[in-house]
Amino acid sequence: QVQLVESGGGLVQAGGSLRLSCAPAGRIFSASTIGWFRQAPGMEREFVAGLRWASSNTFYSDSVKGRFTIVKDNAKNTVYLQMNSLKPEDTAVYYCARSLFLGDRTVPRDYDSWGQGTQVTVSS
Repeated sequence: QVQLVESGGGLVQAGGSLRLSCAPAGRIFSASTIGWFRQAPGMEREFVAGLRWASSNTFYSDSVKGRFTIVKDNAKNTVYLQMNSLKPEDTAVYYCARSLFLGDRTVPRDYDSWGQGTQVTVSS
């Protein structure tokens, strides 16, 4: 396992943007896939976006496709989630996670390391 650290959450009005960051604490990223998930109060954790480390290919949930972008910066050893056109229903705690499995992994059980989460609140 690896400790992941997220940052960048906050309060934003509907239609606004935020960028979340995810980096391993004191280590180089070692992963097959990096994913972003979110969890709203009383709801299950849901997949948002994923990035296959070797190819940088990305995949998204239908609810965020076209609005969110996941990218990596090898020089900064960081993965970002750029969130545009935010909606109140995007309000949740956002988590980044690492999977050692190949393929488009969209379920939490396929990920073995998680960050502590960062709150994103979108006001209407």
